[in-house]
Amino acid sequence: MSVNNPYQAYQQNAMNTASPGELTLMLYNGCLKFIKQAKLDIEKKNIEAKNTNIIKAQNIIRELMVTLNMDVEISEQLMQMYDYLLNRLIEANLRNNIDILKEVEGFVTEFRDTWKEALQINRRMQHGQGQ
Repeated sequence: MSVNNPYQAYQQNAMNTASPGELTLMLYNGCLKFIKQAKLDIEKKNIEAKNTNIIKAQNIIRELMVTLNMDVEISEQLMQMYDYLLNRLIEANLRNNIDILKEVEGFVTEFRDTWKEALQINRRMQHGQGQ
């Protein structure tokens, strides 16, 4: 199957070649994108698009939940936080509430930034060991 859109081909290639850590970072970024879009949709009173974008954000949180390695100690706390965020997204969708979306956005941004920093530290450690 050929892809006519070069950006779409680039995105597909990036996903196919990304490490598990990079995929997690992509999930966080995607979740933030859909939350931001949902906030704009609420402001524009585009309820159908808001619903679609919040559901996409919910699906990303669910994916983060099912991919947690529960053998790692911190995973139980992450599972609880993801569950909280999922419930808040559902509430934001039902109430068309931008403030709840801002709250979830703040948590996801913190997760994303921490994850990105951990990836950078890991890369530095790997490159340092390779010398």
